[in-house]
Amino acid sequence: METIQEKEQITAMPRIGDEAPKFQAVTTQGNINFPDDYAGKWVILFSHPADFTPVCTSEFITFAHLEEKFDNANCKLVGLSIDGLYSHIAWLRTIREKIEFNGMKNVEVKFPLIEDITMEVAKKYGMIQPNESKTQAVRAVFFIDPSGIVRAIIYYPLSLGRNFDEIYRALIAMQTADEFDVATPADWYPGDDVIVSPAGSCGVAEERMTTTDDLDCKDWFFCTKKLDKNTVLDKILKK
Repeated sequence: METIQEKEQITAMPRIGDEAPKFQAVTTQGNINFPDDYAGKWVILFSHPADFTPVCTSEFITFAHLEEKFDNANCKLVGLSIDGLYSHIAWLRTIREKIEFNGMKNVEVKFPLIEDITMEVAKKYGMIQPNESKTQAVRAVFFIDPSGIVRAIIYYPLSLGRNFDEIYRALIAMQTADEFDVATPADWYPGDDVIVSPAGSCGVAEERMTTTDDLDCKDWFFCTKKLDKNTVLDKILKK
């Protein structure tokens, strides 16, 4: 029976704003030293429950199909499961040679898939959720910025495949917030209005409500402004 200390170790996870836990690992693309090998780039580190499972297969095909799109946004993909390297290799080969999903076929997974038989990495990142499974990693997604800081975390249960449009949207939204010092509202996509930080003083609040500049203020605390789609993408995406 697990002790309280053992259970806490398994379910511990980094928080938003923390440094991404460091590790060295064997992957399908060679050894990596994480996150140091990715300094200066965004990284999406994601886990899946097991190789040769249908939901995971659909996700890997989708991620591999979108890898260039993420790369153009200065973002690298790194996958993980607690299966071994040879299982990973056999599974990815099967994906390339036999599996078709949503019109995607002959898909080669080129991003690294981490071998984590000991569950060392999965435990560091809180990917093992005992009430879901003690032997499989849930579908965790960690967004790690170019400075190695955890910026966002999304968790899915074993039965639920991820929404890759939302993963990409979240990446671009965070990059936009950093680049233009703004926030992004609900359902934001490049080209939509962005949110300006709330006024920090009464004087600024009054000025915002009476000025005719480029702000659209519904009230002193809720101001938006236009941010052209091409302006956003020109700053964020590779030329």
